[in-house]
Amino acid sequence: MALPPPTPGNAVVVTGASAGIGAQLARELARRGYDLVLVARRVERLRALAGELQAAHGVHAGVEPCDLIDADERRALVARLGEGERTPVGVCNNAGFGTLTTLLDADLEREQDVVRLNVEAVHHLTGAFLGPMVERGAGAILNVASTAAFQPLPGFATYAAGKAFVQSFSEAVHAELSGTGVSVTCLCPGFTHTEFGERANAREEESGLPELLFSEAADVARAGVEGMIAGRRSVIPGTVNRAFMIGGRLAPRSLLLPLVRQLAGRR
Repeated sequence: MALPPPTPGNAVVVTGASAGIGAQLARELARRGYDLVLVARRVERLRALAGELQAAHGVHAGVEPCDLIDADERRALVARLGEGERTPVGVCNNAGFGTLTTLLDADLEREQDVVRLNVEAVHHLTGAFLGPMVERGAGAILNVASTAAFQPLPGFATYAAGKAFVQSFSEAVHAELSGTGVSVTCLCPGFTHTEFGERANAREEESGLPELLFSEAADVARAGVEGMIAGRRSVIPGTVNRAFMIGGRLAPRSLLLPLVRQLAGRR
C-alpha cells in the first residue's frame, strides 16, 4: 500500500500545481525521479514549472490546463489521462481554495465553487483513478485537507466543512483499500506560506499571526510525499499542527465556537 517507485511509462498527477503546496509537491516528486502530469488553470505557470523540472531532474512533466470546478472539464481530463502515454500511478489532489466570510455575507456562487473544487473534485478524481490502480495492484492517492478539518470554523464555515469531508473520506477509503496494494493518504497542513491567504481575502489576518504558526510549502510537500510513498493513512506535519488537531477534536464546541467566531469577527 504505497506509491510505486518511478518507472518509465508511469506518472504522478498533481492538481493545483501552479503554486504553493502543489508546485512543491511536483518539485519533491521530480527530485525523486517521478514523471508528472501538472494540472491547474494557469497554463503559463504550469509550462514554466514543467520546464524547470525537466531541466533540473530530467523527468517528463506534462501540462494539462483544467478548471477542476467544472465537472465536464474533470471528466475530459480523466479521459485524456486514461488514454495517455503514461499510466497514473499516483494522484495528488491538492487544488483548493477558501474564503474568509460568513455564509450570510458571502457570494453564494463562490462558496459553492469552494465545495465543487475542495469536495466534488477530490471525490471525483479519487474515484476515477482508484479502479485502474487496484487492477494493477499498486498506486497511491494524496488528498490535501487541512487542520481546519478538525473543528468547525465560523468565518470559514464552507472551507472547514469541505476539508472535514476530505479528511473523513480519505481515511475511510484508505481502510476500504486494505490488502489491495493501493493507499489513500490525507495530508493536513496548518498555516503555510502560500497564496492561499491572498486568494481568501485574508492576507491582513495572516500577517497578524505569529511566524511560529507557519510552515514552508516545501516542508509540507516533503512530508506529504513521504507519507504517500509509505502508504500512510494521514500526515499532519509539525508539532504545532498536531496540537491544533488534538485541541480541535477535544475542545467543547460550546467554548470553541464562540472563541473562533470572536476572532473571525475582528475582521
